[in-house]
This record gives sequence, structure tokens and C-alpha cells, in this order.
Amino acid sequence: MNYQVDENGKIMNQQPEQITALYCRLSRDDELQGDSNSIVNQKSILSKYAEEHRLLNTRFFIDDGVSGTTFDRPGLNEMLALIDEEKVSTVIVKDMSRLGRDYLKVGLLTEIQLPEKGVRFIAINDGVDSNQGVSEFIAFRNVINEWYAKDTSKKIKAVFTAKGQSGKPLSTFPPYGYIKDPEDKNRWIVDEAAAEVVREIFRLCMEGNGPTKIARILSERRVLIPSAYAKSNGRSAPADVPADRCKWCDSTVAHILERKEYLGHTVNFKTYKESFRNKKQRKNPKENQMVFENTHQPIIEQDVWDTVQQLR
Repeated sequence: MNYQVDENGKIMNQQPEQITALYCRLSRDDELQGDSNSIVNQKSILSKYAEEHRLLNTRFFIDDGVSGTTFDRPGLNEMLALIDEEKVSTVIVKDMSRLGRDYLKVGLLTEIQLPEKGVRFIAINDGVDSNQGVSEFIAFRNVINEWYAKDTSKKIKAVFTAKGQSGKPLSTFPPYGYIKDPEDKNRWIVDEAAAEVVREIFRLCMEGNGPTKIARILSERRVLIPSAYAKSNGRSAPADVPADRCKWCDSTVAHILERKEYLGHTVNFKTYKESFRNKKQRKNPKENQMVFENTHQPIIEQDVWDTVQQLR
């Protein structure tokens, strides 16, 4: 369906139940540009435009802190689901880069998916309004937006690489058994309560218990799993806390038993990403990892660690 508009830009045949979708997105990289792309600023611009052009039934869809190179975003997914149900008449964004920084997917959305559903698309700062026809220059703008994301990714990777090669830990979260030094975020110090659990795991393995049995023993003793332990101490954790906060998995135990960090070493570049578009992390071969010895206090002695590796 192609919507007709009057001289003020108001949709003349918008159904009462249809909404005007106001989409906002901000990534961590965008924050470096200052407040111009802030969610608050985007909402203000979109609300003002919708009001001035008498676009009805406005509703915000927001993705805060999400990269434009991925199209699997909660806010975007919610909006697209309503578009598929033909409950959206118009989509408005501040500019094309808010919709995304993958020129192929942005083009697919704006040139095929939205027109097929009869959805009007407006990118305010880029002067785009599908009811006025789509300029060929938009394709070039989408390429430029993707180039920006790629260039930013390269710069971040360079900083990340330099940090990793200097021996500073790249992990956002210290291994279970350590916490960040309050006076130096790049240094780990021993968290004695959790470290004792790590030592117990190694002791149980030395006694001939495998990861599955060790996990069962810890669960029976009602020892908090690492994520639950972190949350109980007011710290962030890399994983959500399950309903049973003391239900250990054999994979968690196995991971602890093979970490060289418990010897006092820092291991960097354990994972990598194939491209700036694909955020999925892949395991790096050991020959591509870097080990920096004696960077922090060990929890496990070398002979114990060696014996456990032989037993496993």
C-alpha cells in the first residue's frame, strides 16, 4: 500500500490502529562523537518531526549500546515484527546510520522490505522520504556508513592489540578467584574466598575426580557458582545467574582446571572475531595466543597444575 500525504506531509489514509515508528540507536562508538547522537537527542528530533508533520500514533523503538553492524537488536526486531503484521505506517530515523551500518542489509530493508509492506521511510537529517522517491545517493551514503564502522573497528582493534601485547589482561572479567585491584584495573588480586574453591577443585581432581563428579560435589555442598558468587558480592558477571545458584556444570569445572591464569600468568588473544560485521567470538589456536608469566599472584602451584593436566 502506498500512503497518500497532504501538503503538510500528513498521511491521509493511515489506519487508526497503525503506528508511526520512531527508531533510535546508539552504540558505544557513537558516544565518542558527543551528545549529537544521544538517545535523548534522537528522541527529541523524531518527536518534533512527527508532531510538525502530524504523523499519528508515535511509538519509540530503542537500541541503546548496540552496534549498527548487527541487525539482531531487540528494538529493531520488535519494530520489524510489527511491520510484518502491517501495524506500522511510517518509520522515522534521525539519519541512515541509525538504522544500521551494513549497506546491504540497510538497502534490503529500505528498498525491499518496507516498500513491500507499504511503509513510508524517513531519514530526517539525510533528507530521505520514500514518498518523495529514493535518491541514488542513498546507496553511497550507506556504503560510507559501513566504511565508518569498519574504520572504527580497525582503530579499536589496534588499541586492543597494543594493550594485549603489552601484557595487560584483555578479559573484561577476571577469572573466578580473582578481582580487579581497586587501585589498578589492569591488575588482578586474589579473592580468597573464591580462590579456596579453585584450590578445592584442583585437590578433588588430584584425588581422581573428573569434572562431572567435582561439579556434583560442589552442588551438594551448595557452593555458589561463579556468576552467582560475583553477583552476591555486587560485581558484574559474564553470564546470567540461573534459578539454582549452586548448580555447577562440568564444563565450568573443566574450564577452571585448564586455565593458566591460576599459575599467575596472563593469557591474551584467546579469541578473535572474523570481521567487524560478525561479532561472534571464535577460539584462537594456542600458537596465536600470548602468555605473560608472573603478572599476578598465583592460586595454584606449578607442580599441582602440571599433575592435573596429566591426569586429565
